[in-house]
Amino acid sequence: MDPRLQKILKLPNKQKAALLALILLAEGAGLFFGLHQPRLNELKALRGKLDGLRAQVADTKKIADNLPRYKSEFAQLQKELENALTELPNQKEIPSLLTTITAAGKGAGLDFLIFRPKAEEPKDFYAAVPVDITVSGSYYSVANFFVAVAKLPRIVNITNVTFPEIKSSGGRTLVRVSCLATTFRFLDKKEIKNDKKGK
Repeated sequence: MDPRLQKILKLPNKQKAALLALILLAEGAGLFFGLHQPRLNELKALRGKLDGLRAQVADTKKIADNLPRYKSEFAQLQKELENALTELPNQKEIPSLLTTITAAGKGAGLDFLIFRPKAEEPKDFYAAVPVDITVSGSYYSVANFFVAVAKLPRIVNITNVTFPEIKSSGGRTLVRVSCLATTFRFLDKKEIKNDKKGK
């Protein structure tokens, strides 16, 4: 028999019991720290993950419960965007808009003396498109022209209105009116980038 084992067997019972308790304690500590504690840490991490997933599910459920409202809001915003796009044309639609303005003037009985588009003035996301206009006709024709322009689905501002000439001819009062008609258009992303580089 091993001499160390014989030495342990010869110890008094109290020391044997203390040694056995120490061995059991060391074995218990080894089992706790080696097997049980990692499992506890894993369980704690999994519980944290579960709580996070439950919170995510609750948030997703709130969104899902409000989905009809969000769809309704989205549809409303889509409609507002379409209206805004109607009021602010893109570059392709500017010539037809200017043609519409001249048609409104001719429909009101005016003669166009000057119709001169000026250089665009880029802003943040849109550009102002000014046009110098000089027309000739009766006062009521001018008023009808301004009303027709105001009723256009596009935004057109008439400013700098002057009456450089008022004359009577054949019992009618004819006026010559100069003004600045300004419409607006959306800038596309490429134009916005180029404008920022230019600045």
